[in-house]
Amino acid sequence: MIKSFNPPGVWAPFGAFSMGVVQGEGQVVYLKGQVSLDPGGKIVGKGDMPAQVRQVLENIQAVLGHVGGTMADIVSLTQYVTDIEAFMAAGAVRKQFFAEPFPVTTTVEVARLYERDLLVEITAIAVIPRDRFSAAGL
Repeated sequence: MIKSFNPPGVWAPFGAFSMGVVQGEGQVVYLKGQVSLDPGGKIVGKGDMPAQVRQVLENIQAVLGHVGGTMADIVSLTQYVTDIEAFMAAGAVRKQFFAEPFPVTTTVEVARLYERDLLVEITAIAVIPRDRFSAAGL
């Protein structure tokens, strides 16, 4: 079970994130940064931050699902974006994938990603309870 915390004396979260997350025993899974590519490797949502955020989160969801995980198992996200204002405006998309307790989150604006048409890359760390973790696909 994940427990989040937002201690007094630190600024209050203004979005879908927590200041800290603690989870009990489980299998720690580190995900490679995901970008807005469809299963065929083609970019989804050129010039459209909400569409790219959705595809990235769907990719993360698929990777986690392969080993028995869900988005609720994510404890930490690192987000690299080429336009922080556009990314913040796409917060409603993120809220469709996450519920409280929200993962801890770091967001960094970068000049560009490896392909000019990519607007966002997100990497995640998840802790999947051992009774749900599936190593079958490894």
